[in-house]
Amino acid sequence: MALFRRSNDTADDGRAEGATAKLRARVEGAGLPQHVHGAALSALDQLDKTDPAAAEYGIGLNYVEFLLSLPWNAGSEDNFDLARAEEIMNREHYGLARVKERMLEYLASGIVSSKRPLRVLVVDDEKIARENTVYALQKEGWRVEAASDGQEAKTLFSSGPVDLVITDLKMQKVDGIQLLEWIKQGSPRTKLILVTGYATVDTAVDALRKGAAHYLPKPLNLDTLRRTAREALADAHHERVARGPILCFTGPPGTGKTSIGRAVAEALERRFIRLSMAGLRDEAELRGHRRTYVGAMAGRIITEIRRVGVNNPVFMLDEIDKIGQDFRGDPASVMLEILDPEQNRAFLDYYLDIPFDLSRVMFITTANMPENLPAPLLDRMEMIPFPSYTLGEKRRIGQEYILPRAVERHGHAAGEIVFTDAAMDALIRDHTRGAGVRSLEREIGSVLRKINRRFLQEKVRVPLTVEAPDVAELLGPPAFAREAAEGPDLPGVTTGLVWSETGGHIIFIETARMRGTGQLIMTGSLGEVLQESARTALSHLRSNAAHYGVDEGFLEGSDIHVHIPAGAIPKDGPSAGLTIAMALLSLLTGRPARRDAALTGEFTLSGRVLPVGGIREKILAAQQAGARVAVFPRGNEAHVARMDPEVRNALELVFVDSLDEAAEVVLGARGE
Repeated sequence: MALFRRSNDTADDGRAEGATAKLRARVEGAGLPQHVHGAALSALDQLDKTDPAAAEYGIGLNYVEFLLSLPWNAGSEDNFDLARAEEIMNREHYGLARVKERMLEYLASGIVSSKRPLRVLVVDDEKIARENTVYALQKEGWRVEAASDGQEAKTLFSSGPVDLVITDLKMQKVDGIQLLEWIKQGSPRTKLILVTGYATVDTAVDALRKGAAHYLPKPLNLDTLRRTAREALADAHHERVARGPILCFTGPPGTGKTSIGRAVAEALERRFIRLSMAGLRDEAELRGHRRTYVGAMAGRIITEIRRVGVNNPVFMLDEIDKIGQDFRGDPASVMLEILDPEQNRAFLDYYLDIPFDLSRVMFITTANMPENLPAPLLDRMEMIPFPSYTLGEKRRIGQEYILPRAVERHGHAAGEIVFTDAAMDALIRDHTRGAGVRSLEREIGSVLRKINRRFLQEKVRVPLTVEAPDVAELLGPPAFAREAAEGPDLPGVTTGLVWSETGGHIIFIETARMRGTGQLIMTGSLGEVLQESARTALSHLRSNAAHYGVDEGFLEGSDIHVHIPAGAIPKDGPSAGLTIAMALLSLLTGRPARRDAALTGEFTLSGRVLPVGGIREKILAAQQAGARVAVFPRGNEAHVARMDPEVRNALELVFVDSLDEAAEVVLGARGE
């Protein structure tokens, strides 16, 4: 029995040695970066000393396999055809002109950066060596210049950026180390290769520690020099193209943020990764687990890059504003290292335990409410707002994009089922709400499913044209009423416009006066800011009662109740201040407020009306609710002037500075 065990152990050892030998050969032939190569060999050396039966042995093998599977040097070539990029974005999306323009500008900057010739500077006080080096490098198609010493090299830097400097170590006036220190201080992105005939371990270590990319001994092997220069300039080229802000697509759901990101990846011919950040609470999901834990694995960032097999994908971090935080860490803090171009060159995943360069990745984030993000993270991103769609844009998207795909998906040939514009408008107006087109896509699908059922029951035949009355017949009565256009004008009830992460909405402010002790009662799940707006409006009216023709003692022996319906939904923000002030003024003067006049604006104690945000969304919400007039702060007039004509002409827009100006529009009989 003992002989059998020894024989079996020997066989296991032989298989283990064979496995590590194969891995070692793969490591040597993989062309890994130096720090990765060293980590892999170190792990294999440790495996050689580990019992193959131990659990650590399998963990070590998996780790080396994982290192070999990562795309350390593999990247896709960018396609910088601007016309093609514009065609792809127009094909995938209608509208979003400003967003597309900004993305084309982003790509244009990459094109200009990529086409600028790479500039190489050779510094050597030996004329023959300098000329030979210049001649060898010019064959690569680079712009190569020469300097006889470090001082002349500094002068050449003043004429423009230099991508690579190849310098001798020993020179008069300014030597190679001094030039290296000067370059890293003034132009840290410039790569530098030191060459010398006096190579020692100490000088090499000192040069690399101070930022040199490579260290080559003399006499120079020109093939080695060209290969080393190509590697350094490849990094410089990718840095130049990838350099730029992290883009953050902001806006309501369903406005096309994810699909624009996918179109950018298609235009560049890069792989596309989408990672949802909503509800992410564990920091290890992004950074991975240390290998000391049972079941340890790399984080989602490294895992996704490994899956696509390239180190320069378009990586979309979706719903970044919904990241959670608890005792398992703060994922938002990890995002600083992932997104910051100055830090992500050496992103440390705990499972890898060695840096991975994320600088070639094009990160795009999306957020519905970017103000929820931490300020340091927000500072590293450029916001690109995605606006709400107008009625005309929704109709066009429904007819040309959603309907053809939905018809095919529901088993019909192209053109067999068509909607008239009136039918599409009825679908949008009566059965959908929201800034985006997701609800429209759902309702079109619902109509097509009902048509399919009738088709099987032989009640309809294709080709078929859906008219507006057919929409009502198939889907039933309108799911949404035009609230602002319906109902009588009442004293103390005003129509307001608010903004949320899902777009613009209308609200009704209801007020009532009753006997009491001078209290202000507020209901409707109102937040602190909204309650302060109500108190501010009441105080302004009390202090200016005579000006508004109101009894100065109106609060003596009375209570005033302010209520906003939909009490189950929390509400907050300053933009309802003007609406509350108008409701109170209407109540106290007994003059009915126009139900079809919607208001928004922050109201101050002195009676001024201050500008607010979300104007486009609020205009479209007022239009959809049937309002005829929208009252906005005068400070928003310039913002509205830059909007599309369809938005500006959606309804009558009035701009005011004070409550008096707003009262002229809102109080009184409809039509005055």
